[in-house]
Amino acid sequence: MNHLQRVLDALVERIDTPAPIVVADVMQQNIDRMQAFATEHDIHVRPHVKTHKCVEIGRRQVKAGAVGITAGNVGEAEVFAKAGFDDIFLAYPIWPAGTKGKRIRELAETTRLRVGVDNVAAIEALADSMGDEPDRLQVVVEVDCGARRSGAPPALAGDLARAARKRGLVPVGVFTYPGHGGSSGDAGERAAQDQHAALATAVRSLAEVGIAPEVVSAGSTPTIEFSTSSPITEIRPGEYVFCDLNNTRLGACNEDQIALFVAATVVSDWVPDQVILDVGTKALGREGSLERGYGGVAGRKAVLSKLNEYHGFLAVPAGESRPSVGSVVPVVPNHVCPVVLNFEELIVTDSAGTSLERWPVDARGFMS
Repeated sequence: MNHLQRVLDALVERIDTPAPIVVADVMQQNIDRMQAFATEHDIHVRPHVKTHKCVEIGRRQVKAGAVGITAGNVGEAEVFAKAGFDDIFLAYPIWPAGTKGKRIRELAETTRLRVGVDNVAAIEALADSMGDEPDRLQVVVEVDCGARRSGAPPALAGDLARAARKRGLVPVGVFTYPGHGGSSGDAGERAAQDQHAALATAVRSLAEVGIAPEVVSAGSTPTIEFSTSSPITEIRPGEYVFCDLNNTRLGACNEDQIALFVAATVVSDWVPDQVILDVGTKALGREGSLERGYGGVAGRKAVLSKLNEYHGFLAVPAGESRPSVGSVVPVVPNHVCPVVLNFEELIVTDSAGTSLERWPVDARGFMS
């Protein structure tokens, strides 16, 4: 990850810290690599925009060949639809409370909108929210593959699709999320096997009610390598666009593919085996643990051992030099998604640190 320190050294006089820095050419290589992987295996890429929440990055993903985007909530979908994205999968078991029903109906009038469902009550509520035109809305049944999050048992996918069809909605397939693939280095392949089994069962369940799925959708970045066999038709990676320490530890990316870091300044060094950085939970979120820390510094073994709201405690191991007060270091987050959410804009440069642009985090703050 020394490429990040080189980038930062070139920028240091032009930025204030803490700041999220995106290395655009590395990011583009990540986008192109994922697209090439999908093309090689004859599957579609539908990237999850929750990772970056940035319209410019979404445009680059679609330009590279993505069939559309995945959003995590109605607000994200609205932001990207307003920017011209016309094929959106809201991969979440939506409950159309408050104004959400009206907003979903309006989105379905201007985009090809698909939403996740995993229970009959939500199907009924969504159909009601669509008024006289339920067939404008496509639904994708979510099944659980072992992550024990949302998602119906795979064998019940057909029953849910039939319930949606009965109400006039258009069931087009199934999806799942192998979240348990991020627990360790070898967990990704096992979770992908669970994912494949669940999706295959769900597809058979759809066939029993006379539905041939248009989409069989898989995620996520740590399991993509193993998510290519039939019946899978598309993948929904998100973190691949930037990569982070978690994905590096899992083997889903390597250090040279890290495309986002947080520039941080050393502001105090009174304790012999640590320094204090100007990044805390307000910048990095709370992803981490005592065992693996709360982020690392590129090119160093030192990790953040503790975070307060505005303080990052960088524990410096024996034998490693301490960065001096006033020096600026590239902090690589454990999990990149919460970091982006904390900033209004991304500072975008290249591997030489020569260019400098600012891209808005367009969907920041849209949580419903």
